[in-house]
Amino acid sequence: MFEKLQRMWSIKELRNSILFVLGMLVIFRLTAHIPIPGVNPEGLKQFLQGNQILGILNVFSGGTLENFSVVMLGVAPYITASIIFQLLVLIIPQLEELQKEGESGQQKISMYTRLASIPLSFIQAFALLKLLTQTQVGIISDLNAWKFVAAIIVVTAGTTFLMWIGELITEQRIGNGISLLIMSGIIASLPGVLQNALVNFSSADIYTYALFIVLAIATVVGVVFISEGQRNIPVNYAGRASSGRGYGAPQSHLPLRVNTAGVIPIIFAISMVLFPPTVAQFFLGAGGFIGRAAEIITRVFQDQLWYGIMYFVLVFSFTYFYTAVIFQPEKIAENLQRQGGFIPGIRPGKETEQYLAKTMGRLVFIGALFLSVIAILPFLLQALTGIQSLALGGTSLLIVVSVAIDIAKQIDAQVTIHQYDSI
Repeated sequence: MFEKLQRMWSIKELRNSILFVLGMLVIFRLTAHIPIPGVNPEGLKQFLQGNQILGILNVFSGGTLENFSVVMLGVAPYITASIIFQLLVLIIPQLEELQKEGESGQQKISMYTRLASIPLSFIQAFALLKLLTQTQVGIISDLNAWKFVAAIIVVTAGTTFLMWIGELITEQRIGNGISLLIMSGIIASLPGVLQNALVNFSSADIYTYALFIVLAIATVVGVVFISEGQRNIPVNYAGRASSGRGYGAPQSHLPLRVNTAGVIPIIFAISMVLFPPTVAQFFLGAGGFIGRAAEIITRVFQDQLWYGIMYFVLVFSFTYFYTAVIFQPEKIAENLQRQGGFIPGIRPGKETEQYLAKTMGRLVFIGALFLSVIAILPFLLQALTGIQSLALGGTSLLIVVSVAIDIAKQIDAQVTIHQYDSI
């Protein structure tokens, strides 16, 4: 391991890229502590502690929401825009053709995604600021119309700034910039979580804390196992088999990943769970049917049991939905048949399509169940132990481990390329 680190550090280009990325992350963390004027930090902290939904949103914003900083939305609008365009590519033929153009088409879609992030930032900033101004704990005070508009503009500019930093990091080819920003925010919040856990520690809770440590290690192992898990479907090519020189046809395979959707289903579920209570907050003071409906919705989403059940079902359902969107067995079977490839024992065409759909369906069930359990893990542990100060964030661990694996792979690939170039 140390030999690999030494070899990595000895490559000037790679070393400069790592230092550049670390510098960008430092700038991100500095901006995360520049607050918007007129905010009561203690009131905001109390509000986030009592709101699980916004607490999860704080994770995806990179921990910037709890400071009410100029980048408090984090990269959430960009992530939302990315998901929207991933779905639009499958719906709008023009975007699908644009994606098939290769790198130039991808750059255009990325530009459209960044442009769409700006109005989404305006909408999310308005909704969040309006929600916080209506709370009873006095989070925001003395915010007139001009200051309200100025705060929305500043927050939108902060999100645009983070998108720019993310693009600069991605260009260094040692990881996805947006994912690194989220990961750095999660890691930055770790000292505070540990401090809170140590402050509330007592000798009576030693076995509970030991259980948390064991479960944390098991969760990391499970995340690595599921994230890297895949089933390799063997594929033979008729043309290669007939043109061999006595060596036999080279064996190829089609990898089907257990967790094809990544953390996208969790992001989908958070958006769906966050929307109804956010809207209901605006109508709590209204009378009649609308006011009563808003109170019922707010009460239901504050109930940990119902919230956990809805969250579990949504993550499970969205995993199947998103996998069905991005994995299309009919196109894969068609491409294999066009290239003269076939799965041993399976006829090309319709039977190959059915085989791939059936196989992926089994894998998706495992991935969906894993993501759903990971999503509600904090609620399960808090319900079992009764300790609120120490929560095992399964989603946070999933993001950190997944990003770390991706970074390790990209750095290893650059080291390997440099070794070949130096020969």
